Amino acid sequence: MNRRLQGIGMTSRRTRERMIGRIRELGVKNQSVLDVMLETPRHIFVEEAFASRAYEDMPLPIGFSQTISQPYIVARMTELLLESGPRDKVLEVGTGSGYQTAVLARLCKKVYSVERIYPLQQRARRCLQDLHLRNVLMKHSDGGWGWEDYAPYDGILVTCAPADLPQALLEQLAPGGVLVIPVGDGRNQMLQRIVRTDSGYEIEDIEPVVFVPLLGGVA
Repeated sequence: MNRRLQGIGMTSRRTRERMIGRIRELGVKNQSVLDVMLETPRHIFVEEAFASRAYEDMPLPIGFSQTISQPYIVARMTELLLESGPRDKVLEVGTGSGYQTAVLARLCKKVYSVERIYPLQQRARRCLQDLHLRNVLMKHSDGGWGWEDYAPYDGILVTCAPADLPQALLEQLAPGGVLVIPVGDGRNQMLQRIVRTDSGYEIEDIEPVVFVPLLGGVA
């Protein structure tokens, strides 16, 4: 077994339970999401220098000017995605560390994850393999395009912020599907939930957030 994965046994369960308690205090109620996050070893998805802080409710750097999201935000976005029912086929835009991917993979039947930074994608792939999560398909590509080959999706979760809603992602959402996405520039961002209806899209503002920007191209 991967040495870093073995480290979960050395990580105080009480520390992880405190993380979950904090997330619950902030309003996340979906018990399945909380249970999965309790058992998912966040420390293997961060750089070793930050492993001791992996269960603090804060974002951490993962290199390439990217971060692993604050645990509360991971829980909240996942809860929003699943609030109206389970999602069998989910697109994730921005694999990043792979932590959000791992949470989704334990709650959804199939996850399609797109990442523009190749070294991050490869690192995330190894972490998912260490956890024996085999229901994730990954692509090195510009996330703003989505992944049309497997569309439509009944859920799309975006972990980086475009200035405006990407039309390609809206079009790849199935009727009744849910898109959870931060939208805006700099620190003026709003987490939104968009539901595709028979007549168009219903957009709901959730709360202010701060994410790295969604950038075009691949690296």
